[in-house]
Amino acid sequence: MARSSVEPAHGDELPASTGPRPFWEAVAQGTVDVAVRTYEALAASQRDAVLAESSRASASARATLVSVLRRARDFAGAARVLEMDGAAADAAQLHEQAGALLLAAEAWLRAGEPSRAAAAFERGGALERALSLYQSLRAREGMARCLTRLRRPMEAAAVYRELGNPHAELESLRAVSPDIAVARREAVLRMSALLDAQGDSWRALVLLADALQASELQGDIALQAEHTRLLRHLNLNGGPSVEPARAPPQPPPDGYEYLKAIPLFGELSLVDMKDLYQLARPVQFAQGATVLEKGAPGSGLLVLLEGTVDVLVGPEPGARLLNTLGPGAFIGEISLILDGDTSAQVCARTAVRALRVTRVDFQHYLDTHEAAALRILRLFTEKLAERVRALSA
Repeated sequence: MARSSVEPAHGDELPASTGPRPFWEAVAQGTVDVAVRTYEALAASQRDAVLAESSRASASARATLVSVLRRARDFAGAARVLEMDGAAADAAQLHEQAGALLLAAEAWLRAGEPSRAAAAFERGGALERALSLYQSLRAREGMARCLTRLRRPMEAAAVYRELGNPHAELESLRAVSPDIAVARREAVLRMSALLDAQGDSWRALVLLADALQASELQGDIALQAEHTRLLRHLNLNGGPSVEPARAPPQPPPDGYEYLKAIPLFGELSLVDMKDLYQLARPVQFAQGATVLEKGAPGSGLLVLLEGTVDVLVGPEPGARLLNTLGPGAFIGEISLILDGDTSAQVCARTAVRALRVTRVDFQHYLDTHEAAALRILRLFTEKLAERVRALSA
């Protein structure tokens, strides 16, 4: 039998039957299946000894060793061996498989992959490191996410404003602490402008009135001026009114309650639910526009806020109508988790306003919200099992 290229350090004897020597003999002979089984049978201390000895193995033996470790699912061990050979990118991928995200991030940096390093730092909770990298890359979506999780809402809101995402900007501003008067004043003024721009002037007025009740903001000229403007805009400043008894109109839905009502998200905590809502982006479709195209790759979840859509069997003229959906309805939730093509044609019967959560954003959410991911995937699996049972009944 061929002898291993690795000898015991300082003449130490290796265990005759279950220790590393039989393992290295299998590696030297290239009998990978035998090596995998032998490695899996080793005690933890013996596996550590194998990894320590690998630095003295030949390059070909280490290459075989990496294959064995992958097969044995010791991803951390395989990464460690690859690090010795300077294969940083391959090591980073294995660190990620092992769940060692911070080690993966450092390896991605050594591999010259700063964007992947930033994502790994973010997923691993090293938010300041991730933010620094995102800033150097001018990756504003990543910057905004990190700033939000670091509880720096004013900075996050400024980034979302640059990105042209008023929905996420508004959610960030809502998180500003009322105990910081200067920041609160700036946040209230900006929220009022955003709400008014989206036709929610009543909510903006209530927001301003509430802010003016705070002792540190009473008499603030800018807040009072905006309050007066909204009163005039809503014809509530004491002047003549065409309909003096008319009740205030209901503000348009912002989608949070609709999103929260989706069964897939039924067990999310308040914080996780708010973080998910912040990922949603407002979208609009003109009457007659194609909302989802049959056969196209799934684009994620769409939650209807205003208007109605028709669900058809196909895109051809005269295609059979399957359903008509209105506010509160949602489509495409399965594409958040599973790859696949859209199974029906969806067209806007009227002008439509909706929220979209893309698959890419949702997958990142699952990566960075472990408890939420477990709850969502468990519910998804239960629903899938129910469908299988129903089909087989």
